[in-house]
Amino acid sequence: MYLPFLSPPPTPDLQPLLYCSLSNVLSGLAVEAGAGVCHATPIYGGHSWHKATFRQDVAGSTLSRYLRDLLVTACPNIGVQALPHKTITQLKKRCCYVSLDFEGDLHNPARHHPASFCVGKGCYLRITSERFCCPEPIFQPCLLGQSGPGLAALAFQALQKMPPTLRTRLANTVVLAGGSTLFPGFIQRLDLELEGQCRRHGYPALRPHLVANPGRGSAVWTGGSMVASLGSFQCDWMTRAMYQECGSRLVHEVFN
Repeated sequence: MYLPFLSPPPTPDLQPLLYCSLSNVLSGLAVEAGAGVCHATPIYGGHSWHKATFRQDVAGSTLSRYLRDLLVTACPNIGVQALPHKTITQLKKRCCYVSLDFEGDLHNPARHHPASFCVGKGCYLRITSERFCCPEPIFQPCLLGQSGPGLAALAFQALQKMPPTLRTRLANTVVLAGGSTLFPGFIQRLDLELEGQCRRHGYPALRPHLVANPGRGSAVWTGGSMVASLGSFQCDWMTRAMYQECGSRLVHEVFN
């Protein structure tokens, strides 16, 4: 498949539309938890509703930094601070998971599941509660000192902001995307919390249905590739030769 996008990545306004197109969804609630941001965006008829879009800045990169802090506290003598960012990110992806009962797991060591991870040169790092503490700020930003709501609350706020006649239809298709949705337990936790938000705020008839495709970690890029490969999109291309011939003014002529 030809990948049309190089650098920079698609803008935040386009991202929900791109990964929804990968799932053949024209109307639904797009929920992304990526590297730099989490957001919930209603999509209806192939258009995003910006006034009903909510975001938080706790995402994958934040979680990697948080995991390093947790490990420094738990293992002060191992030199975690000197570990490369790539190593911490690999540790996060391979060992961390989302708890379905965070407070219960945190206060019961018998429910911790230790894991060992090789950090190089035959040195292994053993982690316990850090495995499920790392992703928790996505659902509880207060753990990082932030006052905003968690991702499930953001998703509910996006639904609540929509006209009542559209809420059920959007809740029936909650499309997940982004690498941070790949944590084991993430789907189940979001499902439980989003349904709980609906009940607590007087919307018991809303029964969100989550759509979690296996390739959702790179759904924005794959969706962009599919859209750009459509015959109807070809008239919107601007080739290198065209740009070299006409210069920057062509950008305004083609895309305005």
